[in-house]
Amino acid sequence: MISNFKTFIYDFVLSEAVKNKVERVILIISILSFLAHLITIFLVNNGLVTFPESVNFFDSPIAAIYTPFSFILIYEVYLLIFYLPRSITTYIGKQYEIITLIVIRRIFKDLANLELNSDWFDIKSDLNFTYDIITALLLFFMIYIFSLERQKMHNSNKINPLAPAQIEQFISIKRFMATVLVPIFIGIGLVTFTTWVLDGSPANLSVAIKDVNSIFFDQFFAILIIVDVFLLLFSFFYTDQFHKVIRNSGFIISTILIRLSFSVDGLLNNCLIISSIAFGILILWIHNRFEKNINMI
Repeated sequence: MISNFKTFIYDFVLSEAVKNKVERVILIISILSFLAHLITIFLVNNGLVTFPESVNFFDSPIAAIYTPFSFILIYEVYLLIFYLPRSITTYIGKQYEIITLIVIRRIFKDLANLELNSDWFDIKSDLNFTYDIITALLLFFMIYIFSLERQKMHNSNKINPLAPAQIEQFISIKRFMATVLVPIFIGIGLVTFTTWVLDGSPANLSVAIKDVNSIFFDQFFAILIIVDVFLLLFSFFYTDQFHKVIRNSGFIISTILIRLSFSVDGLLNNCLIISSIAFGILILWIHNRFEKNINMI
């Protein structure tokens, strides 16, 4: 009875059919939010609506792209939870995709603040754009490398040493964790968004806009660190192989580095993001070499 109830709840929030519905809803919201932002920019440019001079979020149509990207990120969060029971490495890969999309979203905000003149490297906004554009390219390439290593790992694990009952039990644990994560992240999202809106009074609007990059996602990755630790601990019930323990431990460190990136700005932020994914790739690469060596013995 309990097992059937857990399956029902899981299918209610994380089934393939629900994923498709969420995708359509997010797409519609993204389009509507983009249009709403464009209309606001039109009203501002025609003097029908005014904001403090320090707020340039509604000055350029390029900045409007930032808004639908925010909802696309929400869908990526859902996909991360969706893939958690299926594969730990796919789940980690989704973390990397999310932080990459956050950087891409930030680029659209940077574009609206560009000052095209000969003092490029003396202007903070122009430097931030340079850092972000280079970081986005590096992250995209590193995610490609990570996906190749992930595929190699899956190919080498065609013969799973675990019994089918053990595999199903571990999947059930991950399904339970994924099901619990859905209301947790919805709650965090509602609380952080409400707090951000209430703090975004006209006097503090410029500060609120600046902090929008980290809204929700700093708490989001803090929760993911806890999830990663639980995955590591539960994995001990099924394997004590050193290279798998180190791989899962390394993924925790990678998530922590991403979380730390939200506490800093500028070049250090970019360096932490790049190092987090680079560390994850290196951990998975060494794991695959280790696995290949074991299979040859």
